Amino acid sequence: MSMSLPGTGGPFGRVLSAMITPLTDGGIDLDGVGRLATHLVDEAGHDGLVINGTTGEAPTTTDVEKDQVLRAVLDAVGDRATIVAGVGTADTAHSIELARAAERAGAHGLLVVTPYYSCPPQEALRTHLRSVADSVGLPLMLYDIPGRAGAALTTETLVRLAEHPRIVALKDAKGNVAETSWVLARSDLAVYSGDDVLTLPLAAVGAVGVVGVVTHVAGPQVRAMLLHHEAGRVAEARALHHQLMPVFTGFFRTQGVILVKAALKELGLPAGPVRLPLMNATADELEQLRDDCLAAGLPLNRDALVPSV
Repeated sequence: MSMSLPGTGGPFGRVLSAMITPLTDGGIDLDGVGRLATHLVDEAGHDGLVINGTTGEAPTTTDVEKDQVLRAVLDAVGDRATIVAGVGTADTAHSIELARAAERAGAHGLLVVTPYYSCPPQEALRTHLRSVADSVGLPLMLYDIPGRAGAALTTETLVRLAEHPRIVALKDAKGNVAETSWVLARSDLAVYSGDDVLTLPLAAVGAVGVVGVVTHVAGPQVRAMLLHHEAGRVAEARALHHQLMPVFTGFFRTQGVILVKAALKELGLPAGPVRLPLMNATADELEQLRDDCLAAGLPLNRDALVPSV
């Protein structure tokens, strides 16, 4: 897969989901993995998928399971979508091991989060991320999410990392449009929104797309919003952004994967349970989710899977 996709946004496409991992009570639902990937790509407007990220419950899946999930997605849609494998851990050696395994499996790119919990200083973060990039021949998307990882990538660090030939993109979940604007002004990194609600605001300062969560159920609407913006139809893009506010907010009333899986079950799509330490949506959470989706024009029924926009 080429590192650029003409007409589809940035190096990994325009609209991607951090795909959930369909589970059974005893393991991975590999058939469901393939069916969900096929739905997202063929029916829901996705250019690509990020596999084995946090929304894919990577903290609680084994390395063997991660490999199985990645291969199932590649088998299902790897010929027509960009498949990015999440390989970031708190351990540099383990991250390199996962990166090499993903490359062997056929991944088109890698998502590498900053090492979490240990909060390395900036020079250590640069060394860690360059070490992963040096270990493979695949393009990397960095993942800056200080609220979870505990350490942020400074603008200076991102500008320096962008000098590496295989570090080509950033999933930005910092929530600071000013800092992101400086990164865009000072580097060639392709920025993807890592916060669904900031997809349009970040596009306005130069981001190329989104790695979303809400996109599991609103992929066509998010795609239309970005296309309107790119074509200069600002009012239409803004109207879709406002329409989607109830789900941009509602899916994060608790951990995103919990409510995405609840929504997908309502839609008859593969999902299954979440693994401890997460817990499945409560009845009250599910009722609120139904209300949020209805308010956004996305009722949770199978007839509304790909509504017109």
